[in-house]
Amino acid sequence: MFEFMDTNYRLKVGIDSYCFHRFFGEVYPHQYKKEAPFSMEDFLAYAKSIAVDGVSLESCFFPSFDSDYLSNVKGWLDEYGFDRVYAWGHPDGLEGGKNEKEFESMLQHIEHAKAIGAEVMRVVGSSLMFRFEPHEPQLEKLATLFKEAVKVGESHHIKLAIENHIDYNSEEILWLLKEVDSPNFGVNFDSGNFLRVLDDPVKAMEKLAPYVMATHIKDMLPVRGIPVDEWYFFSCVPTGLGLIDNQQIAQLLVDHNYQGFFAVETDTLHPSHAFREREVVAQSIQELKNISARCQYKKEVHA
Repeated sequence: MFEFMDTNYRLKVGIDSYCFHRFFGEVYPHQYKKEAPFSMEDFLAYAKSIAVDGVSLESCFFPSFDSDYLSNVKGWLDEYGFDRVYAWGHPDGLEGGKNEKEFESMLQHIEHAKAIGAEVMRVVGSSLMFRFEPHEPQLEKLATLFKEAVKVGESHHIKLAIENHIDYNSEEILWLLKEVDSPNFGVNFDSGNFLRVLDDPVKAMEKLAPYVMATHIKDMLPVRGIPVDEWYFFSCVPTGLGLIDNQQIAQLLVDHNYQGFFAVETDTLHPSHAFREREVVAQSIQELKNISARCQYKKEVHA
C-alpha cells in the first residue's frame, strides 16, 4: 500500500453572486451606500476576469425567470466554462418549515436550476429570524418537506444542498441529512455561518464533509461596538485575514474527494474593508487558489 499525488484532481475555486448584493440593489440598513447597478452579465464577466472555475447564482438577483432569459444565462455560463450552483432561498427560505408557499416556490425553482444547466441547487430551511424559536419542530417539519422535495429534484436530475443559514448548528444539520437520507440531499457548507452560531467551522466540516455538495467560504473578524448577539458581529474580511482555518476545511473536503468548488461568499464587510467588494473578492479568490495549491492531493492504492 502506498500513496501518490493525484494530478487529475484539485480543489476548484469559485464565487457566489451574493458577494455583490449591494450592486444588485440589496443594501443592509447599517451599510447605507448603494453602488451602480450590476447585471447578471456584469457579474459573470467579472467572475471570468478573476479566473474562477465556478459560480453560485442567487435566484433573488435574477431579473427574470422566463425561458429565454434562463437560456441566455446558461449560454453565458457555458461560454465561460463555469461550474454552477443555483442558489434559492434568500433571505428566510422555508421559515423553519412554516411557509408552504415558499415550499411550492422552491419546487418551481428546481426547474430554473435545470434550465441553467446546474446539477446542485442551494436551498434554505430557515434563517436567523427563526433561530430562537424551538428547533426540534422546525427540523422535523423540514425533514418531511425535503423528503418530498428531493423526489422532485431527482426527476430533474438536481441535487438539493441545504445551507446552514445562521439557524442550525452542525449536529442539527447532520440530523436533518440523516433523516432525509437521500444521496440527492446534502449541505451547502457555510464556514462563516457556523462561526456565527458559535460552532467551530473545522469541527463542523469534520462531521459534514461526506455530505458537502456546495460551499460558501467566509473569513471573519469581530466588530467592535457591535453586540455579540447581532448577526454581523462577525463580519467578512478577505480570506486568510480572519479567524477561520479555511485551509483545514479545504483539506477535509479534498480528503473526501469533494467534486464541487470552493466558493467565496461575503455578506456584510468588516469596517476595515467596508464598500471594497471587488478588492475583497479578488484577494479572497487568490487566497482560495493558494489554499487549493497547498492541499495534499493523495490517493491510496492497495497493491
